[in-house]
Amino acid sequence: MKLKTLGTSAVIPAVVLTSAAPPGFPATGNGLWYNTPADFWSKSYLPVGNGYLAAMSPGGMSVETTQLNIESLWSGGPFQDPTYNGGNMQPSGASAAHVAMESIRASIFANSTGEIDNIEVLTTDAGAYGSYVGAGYIISSINVSGPVTDFARWLDLDEGVARSTWTQSNQTFIRETFCSHPSEACIHHINSTSNATLPNITYAWALLDSGLPTPNITCLDSSTLQIRGLAGEPGMLYEILGQVHSTSGSVSCISLSPTNSTVTVGGAVETWISWVGGTEYSMDAGNAENNFSFKGVDPHAALTSLLSSATTSSYSDTLTTHIADINSTLYGQFSLSLGQTPQLDLPTDQIRAAYQVDEGNSYLEWVAFNLGRYMLASSARGTLPANLQGKWAKDVNSPWGAGNYHSNINIQMNYWSAEMSNLNVAGSLFDYIEKTWAPRGATTAQILYNISRGWVTHDEIFGHTGMKGGGNTAQWADYPESAVWMMLHVWDRFDYSNDVDWWIAQGWPLLKSVASFHLDKLIPDEHFNDGTLVVAPCNSPEQVPITLACAHAQQLIWQLFNAVEKGFNASGDTDTAFLEEVQTKRAQMDKGIRIGWWEWKVDLDSPTDTHRHLSHLIGLYPGYAITSYSSDLQGGVLVNGTNITYTKDQVIAAATTSLIHRGNGTGPDADAGWEKAWRAACWAQLGNAEEFYHELTYTIYEDFGPNLFSLYDPGDIDPIFQIDSNLGFPGALLNALLQAPDVASLDTPLTITLLPALPPSWPSGHLRGARTRGGITVDTLEWDDQGEPTVVVFSVDPNPISPKRNVEVVYNGERVGSFVMDGGARIQIEQF
Repeated sequence: MKLKTLGTSAVIPAVVLTSAAPPGFPATGNGLWYNTPADFWSKSYLPVGNGYLAAMSPGGMSVETTQLNIESLWSGGPFQDPTYNGGNMQPSGASAAHVAMESIRASIFANSTGEIDNIEVLTTDAGAYGSYVGAGYIISSINVSGPVTDFARWLDLDEGVARSTWTQSNQTFIRETFCSHPSEACIHHINSTSNATLPNITYAWALLDSGLPTPNITCLDSSTLQIRGLAGEPGMLYEILGQVHSTSGSVSCISLSPTNSTVTVGGAVETWISWVGGTEYSMDAGNAENNFSFKGVDPHAALTSLLSSATTSSYSDTLTTHIADINSTLYGQFSLSLGQTPQLDLPTDQIRAAYQVDEGNSYLEWVAFNLGRYMLASSARGTLPANLQGKWAKDVNSPWGAGNYHSNINIQMNYWSAEMSNLNVAGSLFDYIEKTWAPRGATTAQILYNISRGWVTHDEIFGHTGMKGGGNTAQWADYPESAVWMMLHVWDRFDYSNDVDWWIAQGWPLLKSVASFHLDKLIPDEHFNDGTLVVAPCNSPEQVPITLACAHAQQLIWQLFNAVEKGFNASGDTDTAFLEEVQTKRAQMDKGIRIGWWEWKVDLDSPTDTHRHLSHLIGLYPGYAITSYSSDLQGGVLVNGTNITYTKDQVIAAATTSLIHRGNGTGPDADAGWEKAWRAACWAQLGNAEEFYHELTYTIYEDFGPNLFSLYDPGDIDPIFQIDSNLGFPGALLNALLQAPDVASLDTPLTITLLPALPPSWPSGHLRGARTRGGITVDTLEWDDQGEPTVVVFSVDPNPISPKRNVEVVYNGERVGSFVMDGGARIQIEQF
């Protein structure tokens, strides 16, 4: 067999296709299946992962090339350049930076338009910024030839297993690939349905198109491949151990050279390879005590121990444990039905090809929802959070670095569905912020902003907390609000979970430190001289103008300060002076909401601006500064010398107008799936089912590939995979079924809205095990074939953080029930 590297699959013999879902495919239709071999990685490979490791399976026949990832395998950073300092100026340049910052602010305030051209003086060359990189391929070859019939490959979302099956030389073969979270290992298994002796099988590891430097590939023992190499020259050390097993038969490892070894299996009834992988990266070394080296120990000892543990069980026991873990994590408490009918007679790529905007397909939408949750659970349950490609990337220079936790929408969207769909997967995200953002972010705060309280980050990898330079980069590098947005996820975790121990130990310290920085960063508005506190300089994410009081920043910081007040009592903190300072400056803040222009306090907006970001509508979704607008708390805006107080209806109407003018998520600047998913979520928030479903279906139609991966440039032959839309899709969909937006104070009743934007395409269904704020579980929400609710049942956690808080339940604009948040209460509503 000749391997090609473009799609990294094998040139295969003629294949007779199967015409229905293969045996073993879930009867519910919960999966993706195909009757043609995979070609391009981003459009047709299928993902498995456990958070620590990931793999992409093409579902091969006689040759399978499984692409591998190790979650911490990154190029660049201090492993490549010992002088790498996270994009920060040297301390000796701090005084000059402080002078430059004051000069920039003064220029913005003095300019009649309230803007300036650039802030390059504040930026620093990123140096060895690096990228998340692929970890090569495991190639498993079966010595079989001849015509192929009954070929099929599929991803079973009930079990988290990628499979392929085919008949050749009078045997029907089955390949299975999965990554087990309990064992922290991945497994590829081969057998035949007749349990006959298999032809000889060879396992090898290869670089193919991964771009890594050539590693050592040796035999650790008679059945184990050992791969040791670097992510660059120089670069991070990584190691992969692949141990081969068989039932009966012989297993032998042969080293032909220091860079070429294989394992051969002969006379076996079944065989499998279990692999583990790791690097010398350590999140615990991303601090001053360790010179921000991020360098831990050689991974070999830990991997040998892990492999020993992972291979003590039989294959069937390992698979059973993995499936139990998947079921417990994804489906143990949560389930969703959109009234879909499985289309088992059509492969997923054909269903996808027939998909149309507005017409939709409830079955494909349900599968896309489940795939998004599966991909989040499969990429976020490791040491590191899900990155821009989850944990799946094949190149040495992944698009946008992939491991770059781009924090002006992308990483946030990754976690939109986590709390609401009862996925407890955000722990690695908060650890990452605590251990890699905060330590060097404190240095950035001091050097760049002359602020000694708290910390700040902009756009980072390997603790890259400075403003990344390389020209006039302000539109995406000038984003000190990145941590503010992430603190809303910290607050949400507490608001949904009621986990006071976690809040005291990690959540509150993170929130307080970020709020402390922004207390000192807010300054009086000397352009309008209206007595408000503003940020300057600011860029609305990825927009060009450098100005003051960007709506996005002002809304976020206001919401952050509200979270401080709401979470203070539960934190056990006695620093009442800090709380009072937050309350005082919050009252003085410009709240970032104006009617007539949208994105900036100065009038720079254009009604024809169809920019991909909806940053000024952060308060509509996923925030609440617009959705839960209060004229008492946010009113009183000085416009052209006149003090104006908007009503909530006016603010919502203005947000609607702005959303319309922002377009459908395909503009001259981009055609990404995430911008459409964000628009869908916003339309759902506005209760507009027609526009919600239009954008949701447009997301799939325009950007989802045959394997339902979100593709940044879907028209390209080998497009870029970008996971945020895959993971944001479930969040947007849930927002059409159930809403419980945050509010500024726990004294304000929590409003839960049922089916706020249910499209006619989902006339019946249910939502079970979802979570809302306040520690409330929606045990069940069911709706009939008229799209109207028939029953909803709520359960309140035993110890809610805001006991006796009032909850109002709304459907179709009318209150249909209310209850008090008593610990352990169960409430059922059947009259609508």
